[in-house]
Amino acid sequence: MEELAISLKNVTKNFRIYHEKRNSLYEIITGFFSKGRYYEKLCVLDNVSFDVKKGEMIGIIGRNGMGKTTLLRLMAGIYKPDAGSITVSGSIIPFLGLGAGFQAEMTAKDNIILYGKLLGFSKKEIEEKVGDIIQFAELEKFQDTKLKNFSSGMYARLAFATAIQVDPEIILIDEILAVGDIGFQQKSHEAFLSFKKRGKSIVVVTHDLNTIKQNCDRAIFLNDGKIQALGEPDKVIKAYTSYFAGLQK
Repeated sequence: MEELAISLKNVTKNFRIYHEKRNSLYEIITGFFSKGRYYEKLCVLDNVSFDVKKGEMIGIIGRNGMGKTTLLRLMAGIYKPDAGSITVSGSIIPFLGLGAGFQAEMTAKDNIILYGKLLGFSKKEIEEKVGDIIQFAELEKFQDTKLKNFSSGMYARLAFATAIQVDPEIILIDEILAVGDIGFQQKSHEAFLSFKKRGKSIVVVTHDLNTIKQNCDRAIFLNDGKIQALGEPDKVIKAYTSYFAGLQK
């Protein structure tokens, strides 16, 4: 029996969509006892089940708003499912919202140390990696510059270069390979391929079908919160493109 890195069983996630804004205590109380609800339940993921094997790379595709990022956040433990279960075996790092915790008034070097601590490094461990991180991010001239003076691209490169120093067993990616210019994107891509070669489990959400086709062992087509197709990348991509073509008619 193959070892599993992640196992999802009948996972469902709902959100509330509010249609009225209630400001006063009176409005909240009367709204509570009112027969008519001022929100509706939106089912983002509906009874989703699949496994991620250890050392496997799975790509998730689908239109925007179909539950892909929510699925990653559930696997990362950021959200909790309303029903079903998620079992994770091994250390995990989500490449979602890179740079959370960065401080605009601090220098790049100081932010690396701060962010590294948030990622679980000791101060000594992250200080030893600062030079490599700055070099990978191509920011050698800016290590003593405050982040408030960085462009969005420089900010993203610094966050990405710091995060990949972690050596987890499971990696979750949400379109992160689009960070920076073409040259840096290629370097980012190669960094993730090195994770795969070392037997890491990777789940990636992307609109880049070539990434799915060339690098993933399996793919998932997620549509309206349900798995529309799961299996070999070529077959799943065909199912997705056929569905999308049908929408254009």
